[in-house]
Amino acid sequence: MITLDNQTILQISNIAIEAGAIAMEYYKTDIAIDQKDDNSPVTEADLASNDFILQGLKNFNNKIPILSEENLIEWTERKKWQSYWLVDPLDGTKEFINKNDEFTVNISLIENNVPVLGIIYAPALSLLYFAKKNYGSFKIISSVILKSLDLAKPIKVLKKNKIRIIGSRSHSNDKFISWTKNNFDSYDLIIKGSSLKFCEIAEGKADIYPRFGPTSEWDIAAGHLILEEAGGYIRDTNDNKILYNTKESLINPEFIALNFNDLI
Repeated sequence: MITLDNQTILQISNIAIEAGAIAMEYYKTDIAIDQKDDNSPVTEADLASNDFILQGLKNFNNKIPILSEENLIEWTERKKWQSYWLVDPLDGTKEFINKNDEFTVNISLIENNVPVLGIIYAPALSLLYFAKKNYGSFKIISSVILKSLDLAKPIKVLKKNKIRIIGSRSHSNDKFISWTKNNFDSYDLIIKGSSLKFCEIAEGKADIYPRFGPTSEWDIAAGHLILEEAGGYIRDTNDNKILYNTKESLINPEFIALNFNDLI
């Protein structure tokens, strides 16, 4: 385990920012798109960002194992882990391909099956979000390497009179639509890509994110902590806590993320 002081948060945040800058170089061009075994898209930007993050984390501390969307580890090995980095080098690849700016770099530190550090960087928007367990959630507007965290502003969930439901730009489904209609008579619908949905709730711009389609652990871990440290909640549809690296499959259960637990 490592000491999560401000210097550590700064260093890991800068790894995310630099990886985002690498992704942006590809974003400005027409890039080739390949398909992974699960038929999800992958680009050169995913792989270049991944390579940079893995090397950066190893340089920071080569004793902490790393699990990434582009660097999978067998269950027989990772079930021994008490602490590890969980990385999505380019969350929202479809948003990246469609050039709508709503893609992120996600890095989280997992200890004893829960996230204790979460960092989300949206390079096209110059937005950095980070959270440390029992410390709070913060936002910085920056497109360059940070020298300190002095510009970090705390963020908190916020409830408004009309419910604001946030959904996926690329992965909506009939269950999402029927669930929202069955639970709320009136609501505003916000569409957002990638893990930015968690950040929108965390900084008071949305209320609830029900997810009934498949996601992987690296998709949500950083957003999970950022939301909780901002005062929000995330549970599976049976009201259980979301845990990480507890089974061979890395697919999350269906879940609901929200600002206040009395919302539904």
